[in-house]
Amino acid sequence: MRARDLLVDFPTVTLDTSVLDAARLLADQDLPGLIVVDSGGLPLSILAGTQVLALAVPGYCQDDPALARVVDEAHADAFLRNVAGQTVRQALPPTPRELPVTDPDSTVLEIAALMARTHSPLVAVVGEGRLHGAVTLQALMDRMLAS
Repeated sequence: MRARDLLVDFPTVTLDTSVLDAARLLADQDLPGLIVVDSGGLPLSILAGTQVLALAVPGYCQDDPALARVVDEAHADAFLRNVAGQTVRQALPPTPRELPVTDPDSTVLEIAALMARTHSPLVAVVGEGRLHGAVTLQALMDRMLAS
């Protein structure tokens, strides 16, 4: 089994996509993350859903989760709306991580190793100078457990 056998079409965003639009795409399609592409449609980064959350959740709650308990629900619901006007560029980590990209001929083990090493829920599949789609953690786990 190769990457080409596991890949699916996958939505992409650009660095200038709004975080709210990215969050809606994540939620509406129940995605673990999004592929961030350049103007030519090639992957630049992976935006994990947790990175969107990190932008929306105040730093003091991330530093001390006990403080999150004192925030009432009405205010907690407003945190994601507070990212309005921010872009995907701002949600990405300041230091770029290894980009989880592979080619269509990669094996299941190669893909699993790449996901594990990069802590990414998906791997972009690129070949012949274009993005073919992605292999998701779910598809990979389904395949590995079926064996």
